[in-house]
Amino acid sequence: MAAQVAQERVINFSAGPAVLPVPVLERVRDEMLCLPGAGASILEISHRSSDFIAVQNQAEARLRRLIGVGDEHEILFLQGGARLQFSMIPINLLRGRSQAAQYVLTGTWGKTALEEAKKEGPVEVIFDAKPSN
Repeated sequence: MAAQVAQERVINFSAGPAVLPVPVLERVRDEMLCLPGAGASILEISHRSSDFIAVQNQAEARLRRLIGVGDEHEILFLQGGARLQFSMIPINLLRGRSQAAQYVLTGTWGKTALEEAKKEGPVEVIFDAKPSN
């Protein structure tokens, strides 16, 4: 079955979720019904439970090792994607400040980020590629 699935898989270059290796999907499938030791699926247990916290701590430790981030930095697992970051960044770094955030507009994503930032404080466009696009 794995060979058939691997043969049917597409190559995905979209900005959204990435294609995962078949062995990863198989493990997720197997543990989706019952997280080992929990007696329930990860989808069915509380995010405050010791089983969920253990999964989260293991994921954080593995990510720290993979990307070389020490304990002096926090790792946050957040919902949302790029569009959510367009609002979270100015909410946390721009709100209530008088100094303008500087933006480089190179296309759709830059324009989207700028529009979100305008909701939180002053902005300045320091380069706009539109005239040259």
